Amino acid sequence: MARYGQRPENALKRANEFIEVGKPARALDTLQEVFRNKKWAYNWSESVLEPIMFKYLDLCVELKKSHIAKEGLFQYRNMFQSVNVGSLENVIRGYLRMAEEKTENAREQSAQAVIDIDDLDNLATPESILLSAVSGEDAQDRSDRTILTPWVKFLWESYCQCLELLRTNAHVENLYHDIARMAFQFCLKYNRKTEFRKLCDKLRKHLEDICKLPTQVANVSIAKPETQQLNLETRLYQLDSAIQMELWQEAYKAIEDIHGLMNMSKKMPVPKTMANYYQKLAMVFWKAGNYLFHAAALFKLFQLSKEMKKNITQEELQRMACRVLIATLSIPLPSAHPEFDRFIETDKSPLEKAQRLAVLLGLLQPPTRSSLLKDLVSLRE
Repeated sequence: MARYGQRPENALKRANEFIEVGKPARALDTLQEVFRNKKWAYNWSESVLEPIMFKYLDLCVELKKSHIAKEGLFQYRNMFQSVNVGSLENVIRGYLRMAEEKTENAREQSAQAVIDIDDLDNLATPESILLSAVSGEDAQDRSDRTILTPWVKFLWESYCQCLELLRTNAHVENLYHDIARMAFQFCLKYNRKTEFRKLCDKLRKHLEDICKLPTQVANVSIAKPETQQLNLETRLYQLDSAIQMELWQEAYKAIEDIHGLMNMSKKMPVPKTMANYYQKLAMVFWKAGNYLFHAAALFKLFQLSKEMKKNITQEELQRMACRVLIATLSIPLPSAHPEFDRFIETDKSPLEKAQRLAVLLGLLQPPTRSSLLKDLVSLRE
């Protein structure tokens, strides 16, 4: 520390000198010293340390050192999560933005590498044909693996690390949920189904941990309506993403999470949220081949829409009623839905499963084809 005159600005100046001579790793080591020495770092304000943190994170991204980025962010969080949340949010958003830009650039570069080969009329050589036959990869697959995949991995690790850093602190609760949605967007953009499942499990575990936290000012509290709403909105985003990726088991799990969160709340979700919930529920049941509960979900949506007279026209109601009627008449006699077992991996009996699904719709007992038809008739009276 003595060689920098005990001032962070001197460390930043020295790091820039290393960068100018092509030694980014040495520059990163220099800046690490600022945050590793807690006694030194805590003596300086965010106006001094924030530019250093940005340079530190820039180097971490450039060198793909996500674990070193996490170490610095951990120290920065501890310094400013209570006194200047804005600065903490700035550096985390800046870090993820840099990682996203690098990954997007790599994707474009990977695609361009294949285009360049085609433009140069480099036709398939015997060697490339043999390689493709052995590996099962085409030129784009190989380009992605060498250029894009390392950056995709880095970006994924960055999202996960930021979520871990922020998961229990009430001061950064909004940022946590923003990053969760960014991570879902990442899974959609790069078609990362395995990572999507891991992300869902991670968020579910975080919610379980939050429910066990002691009551403290700095801790996230699931008892707060604002926290419940944030979690509900994130799970709805998760559900929508699962449907887009056609991960129906994950979609069903998200529905269970959403239902659990709605039960925690002392007041019913707004009608718009419930309408979205029933729409997605109907789609998942349809994809699962469970036509009985598909029709039941559409009926609940129709009931809700009918009650919201100000927000829907008579023509729209008629179309919805026709859809519910057709869905109900399409239920096999007797109702059978063995395909649904593919999406709900439990040891429950068919009756127990039906009761479990009925709960998701707010029903006291499972519907039947006959009961749905009777309900439809009663609505006309």
